[in-house]
Amino acid sequence: MFSLKVNGKVQQVDVEPETPLLWVLRDSIGLTGTKFGCGVAACGACTVHLGGMPIRSCIMPVSAVGDNEVVTIEGLGVAQLHRVQQAWIEYQVPQCGYCQSGMIMAVVGLLRRRPNPGDDEINESITNICRCGTYPRIRNAIRSLTGASKAA
Repeated sequence: MFSLKVNGKVQQVDVEPETPLLWVLRDSIGLTGTKFGCGVAACGACTVHLGGMPIRSCIMPVSAVGDNEVVTIEGLGVAQLHRVQQAWIEYQVPQCGYCQSGMIMAVVGLLRRRPNPGDDEINESITNICRCGTYPRIRNAIRSLTGASKAA
């Protein structure tokens, strides 16, 4: 039995210690905004925050969470949309939308660490995969939040 703080609420889950956090969130707690993409931490669809830092939940065993709070896309912008979510709407970022919860969580983490990232920092930090190729819109949305000008 594990006690996890998820989106500000304590959750009790009865799972094996090696169960990936992704499946605990989706199957045990019922938070389905975090997506399964690859299962090997390559695509980023499963990105959540653990202790304030973005992590790939598909490879994080629940036993490694400890006392760190988990924040999922459902816990972001509860009272009102988070500024990254607002930028996503303004710049019409999503196409199919499957990767977007993980992408948004990665961008929130980046902007928390680096409020004014340059293109190189964005490229290094946002390694999530968008099969629809909305990268120019993603970059424009990020730039709108940092005060940088849009890409040509």
